[in-house]
Amino acid sequence: MIRRIAPIGLTIATLLASACSPQATMPPQSAANAPAAPSAPAPTAEAGTLTPAQQALVARAATLGATDLSTKAAPGGGFVLDGKLGGDQFALAFPGNWSGGEGLVYAHGYSTPGTPVAVSDDPITAKTGGGIMAMAYADGLASGHSAYVKDGLAVESGVKNTKRLRDLLIGLGASRVFAVGDSMGGGIVEALLEIYPGQFAGGLARCGVVDDWSRLLGRLYDMRAAYNVLTKDTPYALPGVQDVTRSALPTSPAPEGTPPQAYVWSQITKVITPVLALFDAAKQRPDGREARIIRQVAEIGGFEPDPGALAFPLMTAALGADDLASTTGGMAYGNIGKIYGGGSMTTAEAKALNAAIQRVSASPAALAYLKQWHEATGKVSDPLVTMHNKIDSLVPYAQEIGLAAKVKAAGTSAMVAQYGVPPFRAPLPIGGVEAYTHCGFSPEQQKAAWTALHQWVATGQRPAADAVK
Repeated sequence: MIRRIAPIGLTIATLLASACSPQATMPPQSAANAPAAPSAPAPTAEAGTLTPAQQALVARAATLGATDLSTKAAPGGGFVLDGKLGGDQFALAFPGNWSGGEGLVYAHGYSTPGTPVAVSDDPITAKTGGGIMAMAYADGLASGHSAYVKDGLAVESGVKNTKRLRDLLIGLGASRVFAVGDSMGGGIVEALLEIYPGQFAGGLARCGVVDDWSRLLGRLYDMRAAYNVLTKDTPYALPGVQDVTRSALPTSPAPEGTPPQAYVWSQITKVITPVLALFDAAKQRPDGREARIIRQVAEIGGFEPDPGALAFPLMTAALGADDLASTTGGMAYGNIGKIYGGGSMTTAEAKALNAAIQRVSASPAALAYLKQWHEATGKVSDPLVTMHNKIDSLVPYAQEIGLAAKVKAAGTSAMVAQYGVPPFRAPLPIGGVEAYTHCGFSPEQQKAAWTALHQWVATGQRPAADAVK
C-alpha cells in the first residue's frame, strides 16, 4: 500500500537553508490594547456576501489594529479575512456562524534565504502544515497564520507575530486558541507555551526544534566544516565560499528579471548536486572513499548516512550562514579544542581531519540570543503534544529526547505528550533519489495528533500513549 504524505514542513524549495535580512521585530502588542486604526478603509472584495455578524467581525478587526482588510467566501458559509497586523500579512478563515468559538494559529517553518516573506492568503487551501488549518476549520475553529518579519531563522518574529494573531482572535471573541507548528514552527509553539503560560489552550509541535537551537546548529556547522575538508579537491565539494562563517552562495537579491523563488531554487540545486553525485559514486563503489566520506560526515553530524540526511543539513548550513550571523548577532557556533572522530574513521583519518578542519569561536551574544529564541526550559504549564519521525533528515529526534529530559527535570511531564512515529522515505525534489524526509507524516497521523490535543483540552484527559502511531 502506498502511504500518502502531506507536504508539512519544508519542501526543498521553501526549505531549510533560510535567512537573509537582520531581525527587525517589534514587541508583541495585545489585541485588547492595540490602537484603533484612525480611519480604517472599508474591507474590499465580497463584503456584501457576509452576514451582519461576519461584517461585525471584520469591523472589530479594524478597531483592533488590523489594516488592509479584504474578505472572500469560504466553504460552509464561512469567510476568509486577509490583512496586516503591524505591517505583517495575516490570513484567518472563519467557519459559518463562528462567534466566540475556538481558534487555531499556525506557525510555519524555516524558509530559504531570499524567499518572499508571505503566507498563503487562503488558510483552507494552504499546503503549508499539511492542511492542518483546513482540518481545524472543518472542526469549527477559526484558523490562520501570520507572516514573519523575515525569512530564515525567524523564531523571535514567529513567536511575536503568532502571539499577536492569537491576541486578535481573542479580541474577536475566541474562547480559546491553539498553537500548531512544524519544524522551526514546532519550536515556536514550544516557546509560545513557555513564554506566554495560560495564553494558549494548548500546542501541537511537529518535527520541531523543541529543545535547543544551538545544539542543532552545531551539528550542521560541524557537518559543513567536515564535508569541506573531506571533499576538498574532489568533484563533490560544495560550490562557492568554503568559510563556514559565511554563506556559500548568495540567495538574494535575485538578478534582475529572475523571480526570487526561482533564484533560490537555482542556488539550492547548485549545493545539492555535488552531494547527490557523492552518493551516486558511493553506490557504484560501496567500499570506496566516497562511501567512507558519507559515513564520516553523517556520524559527525549525528544523522543517517542518507542522501536527504546529508543534503538537507549541508544545504541549510551552506546557504543560511549569513542570515544566522545577522539574526543572532554573531557566530552561533564554536569548535575550538573540539576533537572530531568516531567509529567510521581511522586514527590517521581523524588526525588529518582535526588538523585541517576550520576552527571558529562562538560569539557570546549569538549564544545568548539562541538561548532566548529559543532554548526550552521544560516549564510547560499548558497541554503540549509533539510528533516527530524517529529518523528525520533535518531536525533529529534527539530534540524530542532533550525536551523529555527538561520537562522531567521541571516536573511538567504530565503536561507533555510526545509521539515518535516511523520514518518515511520519498524521492527528493532534485535527482529523484529516495531519501528520508523531514516532517513526513500521513494525513491520518496529522489528524490523530490534532485530535489528541483537542480532546485533551476539551476533556482534561491526557491522551493515551498510542494515540498517534
